[in-house]
Amino acid sequence: MLRFENVGMRYGIGPEILRDINFALEPGSIHFLTGPSGAGKTTLLKLMYLALRPTRGLVHLLDHDISLTPRSELPHLRRQIGVVFQEFRLIDHLSAVENVALPLRVANIKQSTIDEHVRELLVWVGLGDHLDAKPPTLSGGQQQRVAIARAIINSPRLLLADEPTGNVDDRIALRLMYLFEELNKNGTTIVIATHNEALLQKFGHPVLRLNDGELDIVAGRAERLEAAS
Repeated sequence: MLRFENVGMRYGIGPEILRDINFALEPGSIHFLTGPSGAGKTTLLKLMYLALRPTRGLVHLLDHDISLTPRSELPHLRRQIGVVFQEFRLIDHLSAVENVALPLRVANIKQSTIDEHVRELLVWVGLGDHLDAKPPTLSGGQQQRVAIARAIINSPRLLLADEPTGNVDDRIALRLMYLFEELNKNGTTIVIATHNEALLQKFGHPVLRLNDGELDIVAGRAERLEAAS
């Protein structure tokens, strides 16, 4: 699904933000991404969803070497990636339905299909009573679920979530994690950036841990149990 080989990243002539990053995400896997503030998590996520190109090393996404892929083909690849931004990026004057429908409109999906799938998904994430609500009238947790629905409405093959539980209470955080796991069961590969160590312990998925621009990979609970047996 996604592979980094000896990736380094710097901005301008400054020091490298990321150094010698190596990892591979198998299709259908789910990983946490964690590390202290300033470790490079946001930069790594931007490389994953092709907002940046590395200053060195190779990024392979969906069987494409990104360094050799023409810029004209990048939008097609990006449409297969869903992104949940930490700051939501909802459009305040549009309803929940209209915000979630945006990726489908960009893809020129017919209106009848948009109406059916958007409303069905918002009901699934627990917002069936808020279909016509605009973001300023929703709580932080509700806005986060709208953002997640928008990110997954076109069934992305890869979903990247930047601190999706950072602005909600523990109850909503757990609900969002169960939502991600259900999506993962349907085949979507997922990376969740978080500072929440309690979530890492509770769910036990493999962890990509950044520290001072370098990456360590910590096996998940299932992998540790398999190795012990």
